[in-house]
Amino acid sequence: MILGTMVFLLVLKLSGGKCKYMEKIKNIIFDLGGVIINLDMALTIKGFEKLGIVNFESTYNQLAQTPLFDQFDKGLISGTEFFNSIKKQFNLTQPILELEKIWNSMLLDFPSSRLNYLLDYKKNYRTFLLSNTNSTHIKAFEKILFDSHSIKNLSTFFEKDYYSCRIKMRKPDAEIFEYVLKENNLMPEETLFIDDTIIHLKGAERVGINTVLLPKGEEFKKILDKILN
Repeated sequence: MILGTMVFLLVLKLSGGKCKYMEKIKNIIFDLGGVIINLDMALTIKGFEKLGIVNFESTYNQLAQTPLFDQFDKGLISGTEFFNSIKKQFNLTQPILELEKIWNSMLLDFPSSRLNYLLDYKKNYRTFLLSNTNSTHIKAFEKILFDSHSIKNLSTFFEKDYYSCRIKMRKPDAEIFEYVLKENNLMPEETLFIDDTIIHLKGAERVGINTVLLPKGEEFKKILDKILN
């Protein structure tokens, strides 16, 4: 049974707890940014505006609809090619390393509690990570993870982790969800995907995966426990 994200949350609220169709969930797919690692996009926006780019947020949103970001997230272009394109677009003279630092400033921290929750869910469910991300961000957030928790990468917390730049596919395209399902022999009706972006959830729903939206400021454990316990 597939419910739209907002409809599902309404049903859950009215029922005061678990939806019956969630009783068969065996697999959980987690998003990364805004779900496991804290993000602050404003830091990246402000960083680029300090370089003289007026109203970077609006321009960034426009650029995000172009092939440039899609290609970077799918690993079709390198970080050097991406940042050189940004330099050309905005007539910047700063070295790539400086632009990388600004680009990565949106990445904040991995709360210890969330990492512990992931290990708990892994004991009872098959868990996976599915993230739209790029090579520059992976290097940066793995450094954050190691510096703060002495953990090399996120593979410890999941049966398998999937990054868009490594598998050449990106949410919300149906193919990326189909790929994860097929590679791990997952039944979509037994799988739950949690993300903080509605459009990504819609992509998962198109292939039959159950979805739940993580509202901004909420913790995934609170949402999942209410559904699954």
